[in-house]
Amino acid sequence: MGALQIVLLPCLADNYCVILHEPDSGETAVIDAPSAAAVKAALSERGWRLNQIFVTHHHTDHTGGIDELKAFYGASVTGPEAEAERIPSLTKLVTAKSELSFAGHPIEVLETPGHTLGHVTYYFPNDGIAFTGDTLFSLGCGKIFEGDPEMMWGSLSKIAALPDDTQIYCGHEYTLNNARFALTIEPENDALKKRVAEVETLRAAGRPTLPTTVGLEKATNPFLRPQSRSIQARIGMLGAPEWEVFARIRQLKNKA
Repeated sequence: MGALQIVLLPCLADNYCVILHEPDSGETAVIDAPSAAAVKAALSERGWRLNQIFVTHHHTDHTGGIDELKAFYGASVTGPEAEAERIPSLTKLVTAKSELSFAGHPIEVLETPGHTLGHVTYYFPNDGIAFTGDTLFSLGCGKIFEGDPEMMWGSLSKIAALPDDTQIYCGHEYTLNNARFALTIEPENDALKKRVAEVETLRAAGRPTLPTTVGLEKATNPFLRPQSRSIQARIGMLGAPEWEVFARIRQLKNKA
């Protein structure tokens, strides 16, 4: 079992999908499939053939390429059991209890609802990587479309509990916009200020801001920092429960 090769692939306006390739076996997978054309081009360029598709949630900007890729490559499609009716192409349904792997690499399924009710995160413990879809973003988190703030905070807390060096790949390039908002919530955070400068440099050069890490997000992402006394004080919620502080931060971001 070789080390996974990882390709971060921009799709559509600001989406990412990730291609995983295990060189010893030749097995290849994608995490979400916004665009069949983009995935097929990237695979053709490398001489890889797609075997598996892993889906985080049902939104069309994450599933739009599934049917074409499934038909073209005969790939299996794994996704959340709770969203099976909304992702009819699924061939394997998973929950947090599922035993899952890719090319011999174990995968833990974290149920991370909030953005959608069945959203899942795929965590590869032996590789130290997690694919968070639209639950956790770099310096942000997903909008709460189907769940509620307490549910979303619980989901983010599951991701935050992973080892600090876990690399995080999310579904969108939203970091610069998120960074500017984060500075309004915790402007005195030196780690955040340093990171914002790095993000600005990366984006000015047209480079992605991913992957991030769990530790970096815990130090700089306001959505993972509702326990911060400075954040609580700034938004007038000193001593409030963490999920309520999180809810207020999400509300402020929605209005930003």
